Amino acid sequence: MRLIAENLCGERGGEQVFQGIGFDLGEGDALLVTGPNGSGKSTLLRVVAGLLPASGGLIRLAGGRETFPDAASACHYLGHGNALKTALSVNENLRFWQEFAGDPHLSVGEALDMVGLPQVGDLPYGYLSTGQRRRVSIAKLLVSYRPVWLLDEPTAGLDKASEAQFAALMGAHLEDGGIILAATHIPLGLEGVGALRMGEGL
Repeated sequence: MRLIAENLCGERGGEQVFQGIGFDLGEGDALLVTGPNGSGKSTLLRVVAGLLPASGGLIRLAGGRETFPDAASACHYLGHGNALKTALSVNENLRFWQEFAGDPHLSVGEALDMVGLPQVGDLPYGYLSTGQRRRVSIAKLLVSYRPVWLLDEPTAGLDKASEAQFAALMGAHLEDGGIILAATHIPLGLEGVGALRMGEGL
């Protein structure tokens, strides 16, 4: 399986923010997208996720077969927002996303164990701290299987211990043949990964 971008272009508010982006990521590959604010990092991830249309070029998934017929179907997207409802319990939120996404992977309890929050399942999500909320959003990546993880500033709100824990989860995903495309201002604790610098001029 390969995630391939060819001469990819993206717009925000009707203005082009990047163009000519290309990459070819195979199983076990990670690419860190860096650059100043406004350079198009988040827009790039949203285009790959199928949340925004590309203004030019293409993004495609090779080798996904019938299970993942296109790039968007193969992706988990973790954006700036956590996409979880404050009035629902943590368990209810994660069960919703597991049922919505399909392809169950870990159970809700196992996913919470993996992010170090085994005790919060019955609590309303709105009761959690900022760091705990981000860790629950990371658990969303684990309750359903997708080979491609699109991560937009994934460690925002995490302390050092949680950053290390998430680095281990990302490493395990790559070892299992997954692919990671991450926009970040800080290192994510992954070794031997590629880098794409945005904002070098159109």
